[in-house]
Amino acid sequence: MIFTFVWAGWEGIAHDSRVLTEVAFNPTSGFPFPPPSKYYLCDAAYTNTRGFMTPYRNTRYWLADFRRRRALTKEERFNHAHAQLRNVIERAYGVLKARFPILRQMAPYPFPIQKDVVIACFAIHNFIRRCNIQDHLFMEYDENMFIIEEQGEVIEEERIEEEGIEETQWGLQGNEYMTNLRDQIANQLMLNA
Repeated sequence: MIFTFVWAGWEGIAHDSRVLTEVAFNPTSGFPFPPPSKYYLCDAAYTNTRGFMTPYRNTRYWLADFRRRRALTKEERFNHAHAQLRNVIERAYGVLKARFPILRQMAPYPFPIQKDVVIACFAIHNFIRRCNIQDHLFMEYDENMFIIEEQGEVIEEERIEEEGIEETQWGLQGNEYMTNLRDQIANQLMLNA
């Protein structure tokens, strides 16, 4: 539940994939691309491409959906495993927002100070986690591994499709590579079931 990269300073509202595109193509950002054999788990608002693995679209994804009925198809099994792994991201944000309510509604500070506040909150969060400080928020979110249901992302995904926001594009070859890798993982999950 440690954040590895923070990019603060986008003024106004922007979708995560738009921010990622800017950061990825900014040579001064220092964005840590994963090594060739690794990838980040992303939600469906991103493009499934080299270094960024998304769930299958138009297939059950949310953890609550699998409490009512178990995964049946290879795509559902993959999405269920993906959601369980991505849940740690949601829990990390849950701890961060619970600890620092200022992040929900930034005070009317000048913009450079707002950026510094965001970075400081992430730094303190990481410090507490890395130093194994007995922290009630981390303990609460660790004990209740599936308390975050990602409900807000469904709305966000629908909004993205409605507005036609351009997704991150890394090229057709990267997309084919990651789609094949995702299919291989899904097939392996079916065999191991």
